[in-house]
Amino acid sequence: MFFSQAGARPRTWEPTPSERKKWVEVFKACDEDNKGYLSREDFKVAVVTLFGYKPSKIEANSVMSSINPNTSGILLGEFLNIVRKKKEAQLYRNEIRHIFTAFDRHYRGYLTLEDFQKAFKQVAPKLPERIILEVFRPRQPPFYFLFL
Repeated sequence: MFFSQAGARPRTWEPTPSERKKWVEVFKACDEDNKGYLSREDFKVAVVTLFGYKPSKIEANSVMSSINPNTSGILLGEFLNIVRKKKEAQLYRNEIRHIFTAFDRHYRGYLTLEDFQKAFKQVAPKLPERIILEVFRPRQPPFYFLFL
């Protein structure tokens, strides 16, 4: 999946039925007492299970503050939406990493102005040089983009 023609963000991504089924199974497994919702700790275990990392306190706080205040935790529908958004963001980051890596021909982990110019000559040969320079214009030295 590459960038949509209209903008930088890809179209909304939807899970396959098997992915959705897996997410529901993880929800049920993490809802040990069959409460019908995930507590903060349950949610952390679910994220570890699905994404392989423990969410930070900030991420957990953000998720817990975004749920319906009339519930005791994250309901299945909310959980599925949260996981879908996380997966969509993960795919977007992977797409950006792929594009960056294609431009980083010397595998340095950053792009110089020369790398940037060569890349744009290939993908947008009619793009004016001034626009490339404006995009690349350093905000602070050194004059390159790092991919973190």
